[in-house]
Amino acid sequence: MIEEHTRYSRLAHITKLINTKLELHEVLGHVVTAISEEIFQCDSVGIYLPQEDGTYRGFVGKPEYINGATLDMHVIDPKKDLLANEVLETKESIYIPDTSKDSRPDRRAVEAFKITSLLALPINYEDEVYGLVFLFNYGVYMNLKDTEIQAVEAYVNMAAVAIRNANNLTKKENLISEKQLLIDVTKELSLCSTLNEVLDKCFSYVGIVLKNKNIGAHLLDPVAEKQIKPASLSKGSDWTEEDWMKTHNVINIDHSTDKLFQEVIKTKKAVLIPNVYCDPRPNHEACRSFGIKGILMLPIVTMGEILGLLAIVNLGQKERVYTQAEIQLAQSIVEATASVLSHIIYMEKQELIIKKRTCELTEKNTELEDVVGELQRLSREKEMILNSAGDGIVGVNIEGNISFCNPASETILGYSEKELIGKPYKIFFHKSDQTLHKQGNKGNGVTTYTDAIFIRKDGSNCPVEYSSTPIKEEKQLVGYVVTFKDITYRKQMEEKINYHAYYDSLTNLPNRLLLKDRLDQGLVYAQLHKEKLAVLFLDLDRFKTVNDMLGHSYGDLLLRMVAKRLKECAYNGCTVSRQGGDEFTIILPVARNEFAIREFAENIISAFEEPFDLNGNEIFVKASIGISLFPQDGEKADDLIKKADTAMYKVKELSGNDYQFYTSAMDKRTMDNVKLETSLYRALDLNEFLVVYQPQFDYKHKKIIGVEALLRWNHSSKGMIPPGQFIPLAEETGLIVQIGEWVLKQSCKQLKEWQDKGFKHFTISVNVSAQQFNKKDFVTMVKNILAETQLDPSYLELELTENLIIQNTEETLSKMSELKKLGIKISIDDFGTGYSSLGYLRNFPINTLKIDRSFINDVCHDSKNAAITNTIITLAHNLNLHVIAEGVETKDQIDFLSSSNCHLVQGFYFSPPIKADDFFEKYLN
Repeated sequence: MIEEHTRYSRLAHITKLINTKLELHEVLGHVVTAISEEIFQCDSVGIYLPQEDGTYRGFVGKPEYINGATLDMHVIDPKKDLLANEVLETKESIYIPDTSKDSRPDRRAVEAFKITSLLALPINYEDEVYGLVFLFNYGVYMNLKDTEIQAVEAYVNMAAVAIRNANNLTKKENLISEKQLLIDVTKELSLCSTLNEVLDKCFSYVGIVLKNKNIGAHLLDPVAEKQIKPASLSKGSDWTEEDWMKTHNVINIDHSTDKLFQEVIKTKKAVLIPNVYCDPRPNHEACRSFGIKGILMLPIVTMGEILGLLAIVNLGQKERVYTQAEIQLAQSIVEATASVLSHIIYMEKQELIIKKRTCELTEKNTELEDVVGELQRLSREKEMILNSAGDGIVGVNIEGNISFCNPASETILGYSEKELIGKPYKIFFHKSDQTLHKQGNKGNGVTTYTDAIFIRKDGSNCPVEYSSTPIKEEKQLVGYVVTFKDITYRKQMEEKINYHAYYDSLTNLPNRLLLKDRLDQGLVYAQLHKEKLAVLFLDLDRFKTVNDMLGHSYGDLLLRMVAKRLKECAYNGCTVSRQGGDEFTIILPVARNEFAIREFAENIISAFEEPFDLNGNEIFVKASIGISLFPQDGEKADDLIKKADTAMYKVKELSGNDYQFYTSAMDKRTMDNVKLETSLYRALDLNEFLVVYQPQFDYKHKKIIGVEALLRWNHSSKGMIPPGQFIPLAEETGLIVQIGEWVLKQSCKQLKEWQDKGFKHFTISVNVSAQQFNKKDFVTMVKNILAETQLDPSYLELELTENLIIQNTEETLSKMSELKKLGIKISIDDFGTGYSSLGYLRNFPINTLKIDRSFINDVCHDSKNAAITNTIITLAHNLNLHVIAEGVETKDQIDFLSSSNCHLVQGFYFSPPIKADDFFEKYLN
């Protein structure tokens, strides 16, 4: 029994250590110590943790040195060690009393350490293996009993919990860090306006992730799209960009035949080659020229199209091996870069086309000027030249009538020559009579081209680029020659460029630039008219799973369907935008109240309840929504978007498929907050919460008329946590709903116990949070608890805050009326500190007002507080409401309240909040 008690003490001690700030190595050290003290005949205990190559390396154990070597020098390879392999596959402990009679242990280890007996155990939790534990003896056989093996297994289970907790904490920290990094990348890339700025920003972040600054970009030529050319080199590279370019020109790499380049282009996947000379794909001559020993190639892809590649090279002697997580994060940075890069490359390409076309038009204009100069002496030969011109040419006399036209003008305008000759030029050009005169005399003899709209014969518009040149005879103006070109295609291209600048080409939703513009306009309007504005940041849950399972084409289809559903949810005036990836942003320009915003968010959540049909594949995808409000959460667009994103990430942490409003606490989270939050999740299961009770007195009649139930948290290692520290955290995480239900049930159960002992002369008051009250099933939950505890509803009083009541008067009034019909009393807590509106006191079924302690504190010394307190008391009496003063601590306060006809009091003057047993002994016994 003594041994068993000691074992339980050790297990309890290790459990406590797991929930402290100790590092994993120290916690596992205690596990090893406990095992070695439990198994006296054991000479060595070692814990081995997995490596990336599939082996298991010593992490902590006793003794520290075996045969002159430290434990971390010992590596177990399950491919060679049959015993380790069997333990990992079966996830069961294996005890070998005599190693000479068993072939499974690694004979090299058995002989090297003279092992006679051996116990191998897996460190596993919920089917996941975290490591191995080995116990062995050098000389005398261990002769372990089943109880001893079971004791070791118990300690190993504690090691599994410690390793799992450490892994989960590391994953969470990494996710937060990676999310923030991608947010920073996206934000900074959106501010870049040139190709070099975008690439430099990409190089910087990829270099940070991979810890390597030797990065070069190879991009598709904007004109000759099938050619890939070296574009830019990172500033921190061991090579200068000038030398890098020169070396490329000397060796003249043909990317179309390079195996490595072509593999990345075709698969659109990253390729890592730690040693280029052990792989046939890289160009070994080029690698020698640049001094490359290893290379990581990342594709630059957007909308399924390859823009180029990023080469991260190792110029040192030691091989570089990147983890899959590092490669995926670097690829995410490159993908964010690709969308911005695509737009800039597209714009540069259009600029080259326009520049080329401008040169062509300039050359053509020079030719036409020569032709126009000879029009007065037209000959057959010159007429043929005129008629063969591709641009439309029309002559207009001084009266404005058409005197001649060429075939191209007939084709463009749709008229025949007979229909044009002698007609006024206004039949195709609806401008003032002075237009040709002004255009013809512009530029002092230098022909200039102007965009305009000509009207075809069928009445359709024809965008043209035209110029008019004056015809003079002996310095006398006799008319004009109008030269024009159909620029329909160019206009379409310009519209397309403008569209891509402000709209997402995949979903046809506004992109972040247009969103920013509309949000800025909405903020100006909201500020001018003193309105509220809401920003919703939405991210799809499990979107990556769709891409991984079905491919990016199905992912794109899903994004289009999501965009359609979001637009169906939006009302007139809303802006639904795609930020990029699977992130969407919605602006509610006039948000009347928080209820309307909640209703909108719940409609979106409901819209995702139906599956998406992706070409016969039914996929359920949910959404996480973060909400920020103007003006309380910020007055600038970037601040509101960032805070909505922060709130959305909080929803992700809480399993998604929900929405959260931004709170300032979300930005102040520290590692202590994270640990406290983790403890808060387990507090109910560990029975760490307790309810204390503070009596409410009728001072006039000297009796107890009620008791308020208050929540306290007795942390297993930190002791009592102040309510002001954990209640806001419970609100933020949403745990307040579950905790509030527990408090209500415990309070009703306790009052019923006192009533069964004969004490039925007082009620119990329980605080209700806004989140708890806003749940649709709140009234049903209260009914169920009353039924379960068999407490008469007339003995229960629910305390609501003033701000909660005015959030949504219709819904609040409905719920309060249902509670009132049940016989439940309702009081307003902290009255006078919220957004007071006397109207609700008349319209809502309220029984009691509780004067906030902030007024009572200085009621005897502050005339303003005294006047406010008197007003509240008088108001309550006039409305036939009870009124209770909270925070009463002195006799002077009692005397003031009594003189003001307020006899119901609560505070430390009478009693602090105390445990149920103490309350019974002091007031009921």
